[in-house]
Amino acid sequence: MKEILGVGDEPQTQRRWFHDEFFDLFVWQTREGEVTLFQLCYGMDSSERALVWSKHGGLFHDGAEPGTPGFEEFIGSKLRPGDPLSADPVGARFEETAASLPPDIRDIVTEKILEYSAKRWAVPSRRKRFRRAAWQRRPPGSVSEPGSSEKSA
Repeated sequence: MKEILGVGDEPQTQRRWFHDEFFDLFVWQTREGEVTLFQLCYGMDSSERALVWSKHGGLFHDGAEPGTPGFEEFIGSKLRPGDPLSADPVGARFEETAASLPPDIRDIVTEKILEYSAKRWAVPSRRKRFRRAAWQRRPPGSVSEPGSSEKSA
């Protein structure tokens, strides 16, 4: 994944954006580096989904409800208790691309994916479609390159 630079910060929080052709990972960290929120977006356009974790709000998934057509393409849907992340097609794809992420970010996102997969039927879906904030939107016509200011993570 490449880090998109120049993302505006909030007063007490640093926002970071990591991107590849399938994933967008948005991370909020305190000035001390603690991850307090992340949104792992995956898929493209109308099939985009997001696993969201907040230190104070827990886990939820934006996208179709479990049991709906296409749910098998959700992150963690193929995992059983004790399985490694690589046992899930979307999880394996994340694991491969996450090798370039900072270790603290990679570790917490991986931990929360595994937590989500263990209790996905109990994790609520807030919306049937993920909606990006204005600062998270890709420029029109841009599929894999959301900005010109990138560096490898």
